[in-house]
Amino acid sequence: MKTVKALVTLALSATLLTGCAAVNKDAIITVNDKSITKSEFQKAFDSVANNSMLAQMGIDLKNDTNSHLHLLIKDRVVNELIVKNLLEQDIEKRKIKVTSEEIDKELRKIIDQIGSKEKFNEILQQNGISSSQFKKDMESEVKMQKLVDNLKPVEISDKEAEKFYKANIDRFKYPQMVKASHILVAADKDEIRALIMADTANKNLTPAEIDAKVKAELGKKYDKAKKLLTEVKKDPTSFAKIAKENSDDFGSAQQGGDLGYFPKEQMVAEFSKAAFSLKPSTVSDIVVTQYGYHIIMVTDRKEAGQESFDKVKADIKAVLAQQEKINVLQQHVDKLKKEAKIVFVDESYNPDNIQKQIKEKGTKAQPFSPVQPQVNKETKK
Repeated sequence: MKTVKALVTLALSATLLTGCAAVNKDAIITVNDKSITKSEFQKAFDSVANNSMLAQMGIDLKNDTNSHLHLLIKDRVVNELIVKNLLEQDIEKRKIKVTSEEIDKELRKIIDQIGSKEKFNEILQQNGISSSQFKKDMESEVKMQKLVDNLKPVEISDKEAEKFYKANIDRFKYPQMVKASHILVAADKDEIRALIMADTANKNLTPAEIDAKVKAELGKKYDKAKKLLTEVKKDPTSFAKIAKENSDDFGSAQQGGDLGYFPKEQMVAEFSKAAFSLKPSTVSDIVVTQYGYHIIMVTDRKEAGQESFDKVKADIKAVLAQQEKINVLQQHVDKLKKEAKIVFVDESYNPDNIQKQIKEKGTKAQPFSPVQPQVNKETKK
């Protein structure tokens, strides 16, 4: 089963947590006489736009200032910047500080949950975040947690956790799973064909000749897989080393081919059929899937069942505490907004005007929430 694992994540969008500027001529909004500048807005907007799925598809969200999507992101960013300023001012007023030791402690917790510093750095790199930026974001995160503790300490009792467990019992059931590692020799027929046809040296080949080249390339890949299988069967203890050096599944290769525990439905049919037919500490023959040629080693099996309350109690408490802290913070943000003096120096950044534009285009923005609950499920191993 996948049980609930959660960090208490209360900070706003990490990329938005920059310091408040003094009131100046470039201000587009002032929050209690502290300015938000156009450059601050643009930096925050670009961060959201550049990290969106549409941007990855090559759709420019920054320049088309009258599009629905641009206006929706503008509305979100303006609200986030206002809330960020309000919270930062409140933290400063309450003289909430954090030490480098506190930041390092939180970082160690995250690294321990991820598994290793190498995995942690890999995730940062994949998301385009530097370690120094992440550390700054973590400082803001710790301040936010201290603010919530200052407002209302949150404690979840065993009784509350057990009530949640009983009301959501199906969440704690898990199917039969195996723990396996694999070595992949990538061999996508369509990809190989496309590469062959893209080579100008092959432009005059007939379809039959191209088919022959594809078949030959697949043969080379299969021969490589057979050679690796021979090495593994000769010395199964070398599986992790061989996977690291040869597997084309680069994500698992770094872990010696380890895929962790998974149910049948998680993998393609051919892979699952082979993996679930193996006993622990045994190696498959070559398994063919749409991705290529696999060599699978099963290291453990877990029958279907249900996690006991005692085993998941701490995780449930973490989730319930997170949800309660989010509620506390949201209520505090609402109070700060009501009491704040917010001036839209440039009316084009007034959320009311942005919403009006959105409605005129037939799209209604979702209500803004400064914090969103995160309930992550992670396979129990």
